[in-house]
Amino acid sequence: MSMTIHCDIVSAEQEIFSGLVESLVATGSQGELGVNYGHAPLLTDLVPGPIRIVKQNGEEEVYYVSGGFLEVQPGVVSVLADTAIRADDVDEAAAEEARQAAEKALAGQTGEFDYGRAAAQLAEAAAQLRTLQKMRNRAGRG
Repeated sequence: MSMTIHCDIVSAEQEIFSGLVESLVATGSQGELGVNYGHAPLLTDLVPGPIRIVKQNGEEEVYYVSGGFLEVQPGVVSVLADTAIRADDVDEAAAEEARQAAEKALAGQTGEFDYGRAAAQLAEAAAQLRTLQKMRNRAGRG
């Protein structure tokens, strides 16, 4: 039996996951980060993208977070996300539509254009699509 760590993934709306995991992989502001049993204490910010966990039974699950924080303490890892959803629940068509709309807005900006907002919307839509792509690749469907 492998060593496990307790993991909680929560958003402002609800708790998405709580249980024992063998590993967790998330994307922080400094790049991808893997957490296993015995990891040193850590606090880092998260960028929009996938969070992959391998549960105690070896089953893998993928979640999408729109940003937030990851905290590692002895025996527990916590993901505190702005928004968190199961990757299966991400609407690919809506994410692709949002990405195209944000790209169009960036290309046709006018005097009162909010560049920061459009760039954030583009980053979030692209992150959702990357999450779906990672999920497909792992399942052998990509």
